[in-house]
Amino acid sequence: QIQLVESGGGLVQPGGSLRLSCAVSASIYALDVIHRLGWYRQAPGNQRELVAILSNGRNQIYATSVKGRFTISKDDVTKTVYLQMDSLQPEDTAMYFCYADDPPYEHWGQGTQVTVSF
Repeated sequence: QIQLVESGGGLVQPGGSLRLSCAVSASIYALDVIHRLGWYRQAPGNQRELVAILSNGRNQIYATSVKGRFTISKDDVTKTVYLQMDSLQPEDTAMYFCYADDPPYEHWGQGTQVTVSF
Protein backbone atom coordinates (compact mmCIF):
# COMPACT_ATOMS: atom_id res chain seq x y z
CA GLN A 1 0.00 0.00 0.00
CA ILE A 2 1.35 3.41 -1.01
CA GLN A 3 0.21 6.68 0.55
CA LEU A 4 1.10 10.06 -0.90
CA VAL A 5 0.96 13.39 0.93
CA GLU A 6 1.65 16.64 -0.93
CA SER A 7 2.78 19.95 0.50
CA GLY A 8 4.28 23.22 -0.67
CA GLY A 9 1.48 24.79 -2.66
CA GLY A 10 0.42 28.40 -2.28
CA LEU A 11 -0.01 31.77 -3.91
CA VAL A 12 2.88 33.15 -5.95
CA GLN A 13 3.28 36.03 -8.38
CA PRO A 14 4.00 35.42 -12.06
CA GLY A 15 7.68 34.74 -12.56
CA GLY A 16 8.02 33.31 -9.08
CA SER A 17 8.96 29.86 -7.84
CA LEU A 18 7.53 27.13 -5.65
CA ARG A 19 8.74 23.70 -4.64
CA LEU A 20 6.19 20.97 -4.10
CA SER A 21 6.94 17.93 -1.98
CA CYS A 22 5.32 14.52 -1.95
CA ALA A 23 6.00 12.26 1.01
CA VAL A 24 5.73 8.61 -0.02
CA SER A 25 4.70 6.13 2.63
CA ALA A 26 5.29 2.57 1.47
CA SER A 27 7.00 -0.63 2.50
CA ILE A 28 9.70 -0.27 -0.12
CA TYR A 29 13.44 0.13 0.16
CA ALA A 30 13.75 2.75 -2.59
CA LEU A 31 11.50 4.90 -4.75
CA ASP A 32 13.05 3.33 -7.88
CA VAL A 33 10.88 0.25 -7.43
CA ILE A 34 7.79 2.33 -8.19
CA HIS A 35 7.24 2.11 -11.94
CA ARG A 36 6.13 5.74 -12.44
CA LEU A 37 6.17 8.45 -9.80
CA GLY A 38 5.46 12.11 -10.21
CA TRP A 39 3.00 14.93 -10.63
CA TYR A 40 -0.25 15.71 -12.41
CA ARG A 41 -2.36 18.85 -12.25
CA GLN A 42 -5.95 19.82 -12.80
CA ALA A 43 -7.29 23.30 -13.38
CA PRO A 44 -11.01 24.10 -12.95
CA GLY A 45 -12.96 22.86 -15.95
CA ASN A 46 -9.98 20.96 -17.34
CA GLN A 47 -8.95 17.34 -17.37
CA ARG A 48 -6.15 16.15 -15.13
CA GLU A 49 -2.88 16.34 -17.06
CA LEU A 50 0.63 15.03 -16.65
CA VAL A 51 3.19 17.55 -15.43
CA ALA A 52 6.32 15.52 -14.73
CA ILE A 53 7.04 11.86 -14.15
CA LEU A 54 10.00 9.77 -13.05
CA SER A 55 9.93 6.45 -14.88
CA ASN A 56 11.72 3.59 -13.13
CA GLY A 57 13.43 6.12 -10.90
CA ARG A 58 15.58 7.74 -13.53
CA ASN A 59 13.86 8.70 -16.79
CA GLN A 60 12.26 12.13 -16.58
CA ILE A 61 9.16 12.94 -18.63
CA TYR A 62 7.77 16.47 -18.78
CA ALA A 63 4.74 18.10 -20.30
CA THR A 64 5.76 20.39 -23.15
CA SER A 65 4.26 23.37 -21.35
CA VAL A 66 6.61 23.01 -18.36
CA LYS A 67 9.86 21.86 -19.99
CA GLY A 68 12.74 24.07 -18.99
CA ARG A 69 10.77 25.59 -16.10
CA PHE A 70 9.92 22.63 -13.85
CA THR A 71 12.27 19.97 -12.47
CA ILE A 72 11.31 16.69 -10.85
CA SER A 73 13.63 15.04 -8.36
CA LYS A 74 13.57 12.53 -5.53
CA ASP A 75 15.25 11.74 -2.23
CA ASP A 76 15.40 8.01 -1.55
CA VAL A 77 16.45 8.51 2.06
CA THR A 78 13.39 10.56 3.00
CA LYS A 79 11.19 8.92 0.30
CA THR A 80 10.15 12.30 -1.01
CA VAL A 81 9.47 13.43 -4.55
CA TYR A 82 9.91 17.10 -5.38
CA LEU A 83 8.68 19.38 -8.12
CA GLN A 84 10.68 22.58 -8.44
CA MET A 85 8.61 25.09 -10.37
CA ASP A 86 10.30 28.22 -11.71
CA SER A 87 9.07 31.04 -13.94
CA LEU A 88 5.52 30.30 -12.91
CA GLN A 89 2.74 31.69 -15.06
CA PRO A 90 -0.99 32.19 -14.42
CA GLU A 91 -1.72 29.18 -16.64
CA ASP A 92 0.15 27.00 -14.13
CA THR A 93 -2.64 27.64 -11.63
CA ALA A 94 -4.13 24.27 -10.70
CA MET A 95 -4.45 21.61 -8.05
CA TYR A 96 -1.27 19.53 -8.19
CA PHE A 97 -1.47 15.82 -7.39
CA CYS A 98 1.26 13.37 -6.56
CA TYR A 99 0.91 10.08 -8.45
CA ALA A 100 2.38 6.61 -8.14
CA ASP A 101 1.91 3.87 -10.71
CA ASP A 102 2.68 0.60 -8.98
CA PRO A 103 1.03 -2.00 -11.24
CA PRO A 104 -1.64 -3.15 -10.97
CA TYR A 105 -2.48 -0.22 -8.69
CA GLU A 106 -2.46 3.54 -9.10
CA HIS A 107 -2.22 5.88 -6.14
CA TRP A 108 -3.05 9.56 -5.81
CA GLY A 109 -2.47 12.16 -3.14
CA GLN A 110 -5.11 14.63 -2.01
CA GLY A 111 -3.53 17.50 -3.92
CA THR A 112 -2.02 20.87 -3.14
CA GLN A 113 -3.27 24.11 -4.67
CA VAL A 114 -0.94 26.34 -6.67
CA THR A 115 -2.22 29.78 -7.61
CA VAL A 116 -0.17 32.14 -9.78
CA SER A 117 -1.53 35.67 -9.67
CA PHE A 118 -0.68 39.26 -8.81
